[in-house]
Amino acid sequence: MAEPIEAVLFDWGGVLIDNPAPGLMAYCAETLGVRVEDYTAAHDRHGEPLQKGAISEAAFWERICEDLKRPRPAAPSLWGQAFAAVYAPRAEVFALAARLRERDCKTALLSNTEAAAMQFFAEQGYDMFDATIFSCAEGTFKPERRIYEIAAGKLGVEPSRCAFIDDNPAYADGATRVGMSGIVYENLKQVENALRDLGAPC
Repeated sequence: MAEPIEAVLFDWGGVLIDNPAPGLMAYCAETLGVRVEDYTAAHDRHGEPLQKGAISEAAFWERICEDLKRPRPAAPSLWGQAFAAVYAPRAEVFALAARLRERDCKTALLSNTEAAAMQFFAEQGYDMFDATIFSCAEGTFKPERRIYEIAAGKLGVEPSRCAFIDDNPAYADGATRVGMSGIVYENLKQVENALRDLGAPC
């Protein structure tokens, strides 16, 4: 029988919180006065360097607004404003992370996200994670191999002793490729059962 896992890593959007993407797209589209479909397409074209921390939010909006032929937003951080507006935490999943940590299982948050959202996370004062790994701070994002290796390194745990939970199958597969146990989030009960099967103290 395999050794039990020592660490559980949680995705943010779609696991610890409701998927914010639809609300973010709608909020930004309304603010810029464009159709959601048009904003989403522009975001897909220009979002990667923002998520990897390669450009500032101001540079991101400059590219978006040039693409959409719209004036730049007046808000100092439209992305941060939008994120705060649509943020919907799942208390029961945060409670699972807290319970695991109380039972000596290391925990981490691993998210593809932007600097404004990372700042919002810091402001919430969550205390159930031993490490937080944000793509914008690391210069790499899921499903690239390096971000999972960074996460395991911050926890001081071999990838083979880590489980990673994500609602995106491609991102769970990325974790599996580095030796982690990838779990695709469907609901809390399913995740708890999967973790127990791996020897986690749920």
